[in-house]
Amino acid sequence: MTFKEKLRASEDRHDSLLCVGLDPEPDLLPEGVERTPDGVARFTASIIEATQGSAASYKLNLAFYERWGRETGSLLSSVLANVPQDVPVIFDAKRGDVGSTAQAYAHAVFESWPADAVTVHPYLGYDSVAPFLAHKDKEVFIVCRTSNPGAQEFQHLRVEGETLYRHVARAAVRWDHHGNVGLVVGATAPAELRDVRQIAQDRLLLVPGIGAQGADLNAAVTAALRTDGRGALIAISRSILFASAGPDHAEAANKAAERYRTAVNALRPQPVTTS
Repeated sequence: MTFKEKLRASEDRHDSLLCVGLDPEPDLLPEGVERTPDGVARFTASIIEATQGSAASYKLNLAFYERWGRETGSLLSSVLANVPQDVPVIFDAKRGDVGSTAQAYAHAVFESWPADAVTVHPYLGYDSVAPFLAHKDKEVFIVCRTSNPGAQEFQHLRVEGETLYRHVARAAVRWDHHGNVGLVVGATAPAELRDVRQIAQDRLLLVPGIGAQGADLNAAVTAALRTDGRGALIAISRSILFASAGPDHAEAANKAAERYRTAVNALRPQPVTTS
């Protein structure tokens, strides 16, 4: 199955657009969870079990696994083993380098590891993204307009009369030779999110920033969705992962994930049909 096929089946099965971020920041781990790779592995296992009824996909920010150095491999393997095989996994790696290095990165995420999708930076141009795109059954989410406070510093610079993030969105459309390009657009900028949706047409948007980053869920989801009520992976991490700092963290994560799933579904339009 391609990423899109796997994602759609998971969305239908769970009636959900929710993408749960498994980003186990050690300083935020609940009371009683060991600040060790083994502790992190047990914690993420409990979160996956608690949220798998609501999550259409999972997103792993590799930084929170690579920080453990030589123990990264076993930790990542443990976490991935707990994700149901029919639920897609996105590696939030934000890779981007010259062609030969990009090829090695692509091999790592798609062949050495079983990721279904990855995030990449476009700054070096098409040749730095092409090795990822060559994996036609995988999805490549190109970082376009981010959710952080400093996003405007470069992304809103005007180039030939148009903001840089719009140039990135148009380039992503040009590069989509295999139908496997998506875009990362932060929920904290709903106007820009709506702008990118128009440029991207029906392509998938990965939308972080709801929850801990304070984005308006209603505005973001409305801007991101296609007219068929799909097309956006609403990525929420800390507000689910750390919904409780106590021993009830798994139960709290379950309730938070279900609450977000329900809230997003309430904003989905009815699919547009033709006679």
